[in-house]
Amino acid sequence: MAIFRQNLFRPSEPFITQQARLLRRHAPFYVGRLRFGDAPAGATSVALQDRGLPGAWPLIGWQMLTRDPAPYLRLIGDRRPALIHAHFGIDGVYALPIAQRLHVPLVTTFHGYDATLSTAALLTSPAWANYPLFRRRLAARGDLFLCVSHFIRDRVLAMGFPAERTLLHYTGVDCRAFPLRDPAEATPVILHVARLVEMKGTRYLIEAFAGLAARHPELRLVIVGDGPLRPALTAMSVRLGLADRISFLGARPHAEIAGWMRRAMMLVLPSINTGTGRVEGLGMVLLEAAATGVPVVATDVGGIPEGAEDGVTGILTPERDPAALFRAMLALAGDAAMRARMGQAGRNLVERRFDIVRQNHALELHYDRVRLARTS
Repeated sequence: MAIFRQNLFRPSEPFITQQARLLRRHAPFYVGRLRFGDAPAGATSVALQDRGLPGAWPLIGWQMLTRDPAPYLRLIGDRRPALIHAHFGIDGVYALPIAQRLHVPLVTTFHGYDATLSTAALLTSPAWANYPLFRRRLAARGDLFLCVSHFIRDRVLAMGFPAERTLLHYTGVDCRAFPLRDPAEATPVILHVARLVEMKGTRYLIEAFAGLAARHPELRLVIVGDGPLRPALTAMSVRLGLADRISFLGARPHAEIAGWMRRAMMLVLPSINTGTGRVEGLGMVLLEAAATGVPVVATDVGGIPEGAEDGVTGILTPERDPAALFRAMLALAGDAAMRARMGQAGRNLVERRFDIVRQNHALELHYDRVRLARTS
């Protein structure tokens, strides 16, 4: 089967390769436009970028504009996938002509901004502009649409996708990769793992941490991730006198992030609804923290409440409210028993609802059904 993602192997999207590598009955290979990281060990991948830069750019620009499947078909060559699984609705629009030419089913997973971003915002990007133009065609001709949360499914249905082919499917977490920790492993670290963009609400976390740092001089905020707001957020930490209390680590390997999870007192994700419609589809980092036994503080927006139960696995606060974030973090910082209780509840939740082995079993049954429907 072909995993289609125009921007392959982004460090912020490990959930795509994690899901694919744990499939049991389908062997994935990856097809895309550009590479943003290395392919998983042993995996086959092809990209338009591989034709050699700068010579590839005219081809990439042409394909981006026209959705012509020919460049991708040449990359795929003699491989004959049984189906194509596109990640993000925008990629589904580009994968549809490929699937039609190959006469194979197309499965598309909606993750977040592809279901929530405004049409005006989509039209500002050449890479996204075809999406609102051809979204109805995808809805009519795609075989199956999977949504990472109830919240995202509701948004996709509102865009006109057929209810009978638009299903909830949680991507899942590999519980073996995030074993439950002993609460004694926790250190005075508050962890934030996110791309440094407006939607993640990092500025509100830093503002809230300023008050917490005054109460708890032993606490440290560790921020893992990179993005366009990093210079402004770094300057903010200096302005608030927190330069020696906040560490900006940049993008780090997934295994290193798992290590920080084990040492964190709590994980905080204060995501917001942006003016363009960007909002958290679910929040995979919250599930990874919960699997590890780390309590979470997050905002009550988007799909977050499906992966973080307020008062059970963590504390949910209103968005853009640093005072509420401060109170939530203060409560957790001062109560080791609550942290341990919420950490165990988080692990239980992930095992019950998000275990990737069970979720991948369901995913492969979806693959079987769309393939059978094509032959019947």
